Amino acid sequence: MLGKILLTIVVILLAFVVLRQRHQAERRPRGKDAAPTPAQSAATREQENFARDMRFAAYAFLVLMVGLGGILYYFRWQDNHAILTVTLHRDGEQQPVIYRVYRYQMGERSFTTVDGTSVTVAASERMEVEGLEE
Repeated sequence: MLGKILLTIVVILLAFVVLRQRHQAERRPRGKDAAPTPAQSAATREQENFARDMRFAAYAFLVLMVGLGGILYYFRWQDNHAILTVTLHRDGEQQPVIYRVYRYQMGERSFTTVDGTSVTVAASERMEVEGLEE
């Protein structure tokens, strides 16, 4: 949420700067007979430097956002693909049944194993999940 707000503020600021520069460029006299004064050429250089700095900042921000997005996506993928051990204790059976499950495949009363087997846990069964503490 905070990232969306910051991105919106940055886009608004960049739009403001671009529109301001265009407005100032339209007010400058055009033509070969109007020689720029030293103050005007210094102002033009300042505007060009500012535009170059803003362009660099925009690209740096873009690289930062794409990089952070990629890193967060990777960590989420890594967390979702952690393998959990699910032990089912069934009524009337001595040995529990043990399954290996990806974290993103876990539901409340059902799951899909690493092998692709879909398992639904009955109300009379007890399910233990190991590996969620991480």
